[in-house]
Amino acid sequence: QVQLVESGGGSVQPGDSLTLSCVASGFTLDGYIVGWFRQAPGKEREGVSAISSGSSITVYSDSVKGRFTISRDYLKNTVYLQMNSLHSEDTGIYYCAAAKMASVSRPQATDFMTNGRGSYWGQGTQVTVSP
Repeated sequence: QVQLVESGGGSVQPGDSLTLSCVASGFTLDGYIVGWFRQAPGKEREGVSAISSGSSITVYSDSVKGRFTISRDYLKNTVYLQMNSLHSEDTGIYYCAAAKMASVSRPQATDFMTNGRGSYWGQGTQVTVSP
C-alpha cells in the first residue's frame, strides 16, 4: 500500500521545538520532491517547505525561513521538518506530500511548495503552540 505517514506533532509552548517525520511506504521517495504543508483552523492550506530528490534544493516560506529545516534520510525513506522557535501562528495540521520529480529547479521547487501538487499526501499531524 502506497502511503505517507506523518508523526511528531504535539502541544508545545512558544519558543519550543518539534521535529516532524514523514515516512513513505509502498514506494521509495528517491526521485520525488517532498514538501510540508500546513492548515490552520479557518485558513487555507499553505506550503511550508520542500526538498528536492537529491536534497540539493530546499525552499521555505517566508514565515518559517530561518526557524524550520527540512531534510531527508534516504535509508529510512523519511523526510523531516525540524521546527525551532515555534510561534502560536505555527499552529495547524501539518501534512507531507510527494510528487514524482527527479530533477527540479529552485523555481519548480517553490512552485511545488506554493501550489501543493503532490501525488501522495499523508493524513496529517497536529501541531499546537500555545502558552
